[in-house]
Amino acid sequence: MNWMLFAVLSAVFAAATAILAKIGVKGVNSNLATAIRAVVIFIFAWGIVFFQGTHKDISSISRYSLIFLLLSGISTGLSWLFYFKALQIGDASKVVPIDRLSLVFTIILAALILKESLSIKAILGVVLMVVGSVLIVL
Repeated sequence: MNWMLFAVLSAVFAAATAILAKIGVKGVNSNLATAIRAVVIFIFAWGIVFFQGTHKDISSISRYSLIFLLLSGISTGLSWLFYFKALQIGDASKVVPIDRLSLVFTIILAALILKESLSIKAILGVVLMVVGSVLIVL
């Protein structure tokens, strides 16, 4: 399987997540909703790890990788907390396009930190994503 299939599946499930979360967060404290979601993800992810037998590889993870995985986890947690609060008080059709500006931030940070190249097409795509998000939200 190639990376594009996984990316498309991720987008499909992210869309489902937005709708399901908007329905689920109604009348629930957004932080509590995020915690419930995190527990489900924790159980689901570790279930897959144990099913595949890859839990045995945990001791081979370098300290360097572990630090960045932990930082990524903190960043994910903060993203979810803010996302659920935004969904609780805003329309999903307006919250999600703004949240998806993470695409723009990721492309910029990938160029600055990871030294990934940015073509003219990529820069144009970034501009169009920003304009598209603004138009959807207005």
